Amino acid sequence: MKQILIVEDHAIVRLGIIRLLQDLLPMPVAIEEAATGAEALDRIASHPFDMVLLDLSLPGRNGLDLLKQLRRLHPKLPVLVLSMYPEEHYAVRALRGGAAGYLNKGSAAEELQAAAEKVLGGGRYITPSQADLLAEALVEEPQDAPLHRQLSDRECQFVSLLAAGRSTNEIANELSLSVKTISTVRSRVLEKLHLRSNAELIGYWVTQHPEE
Repeated sequence: MKQILIVEDHAIVRLGIIRLLQDLLPMPVAIEEAATGAEALDRIASHPFDMVLLDLSLPGRNGLDLLKQLRRLHPKLPVLVLSMYPEEHYAVRALRGGAAGYLNKGSAAEELQAAAEKVLGGGRYITPSQADLLAEALVEEPQDAPLHRQLSDRECQFVSLLAAGRSTNEIANELSLSVKTISTVRSRVLEKLHLRSNAELIGYWVTQHPEE
């Protein structure tokens, strides 16, 4: 029986994922849950898992930071990232950080099944579009790279949420940060992108990611 840990802070989402995996996977699975990064680390330290299904938006810390920590502490434990963020923003970051695969939460159930089977079987699940993104990242010269490639994981999260219409307070709550910290993140982003206002920032992000 395969052992799976779902790291997701929304109980309803966890329940939906559990039901999908139990219904779709051809092998029997035992599934445990964690709502925070700290809880996930505790469970992994005391229990052998065959796969971690990881959300990137967790209270108190960045899911990509947790991914990197898991790769250091448990290098043989495969992590499949399941996130609300489009793959154009985070797939390359997650795969470079050691993820065995990256899925958007809007993906079809069949894609989750295929990805989980692949990762549980010891493989990596990379879609054709993600392969293109990885290839582009490998061959792109630094001087030709878009300015937003300079942004940290946290800064990308901030801009994604801002472009989605979230207020500063809402972003602070979602990322489990103070409003002051969010203001600091905003200042760094504007400086890196050579922009002056939220309107310019949103306009830049939408131009770079028209599919959203």
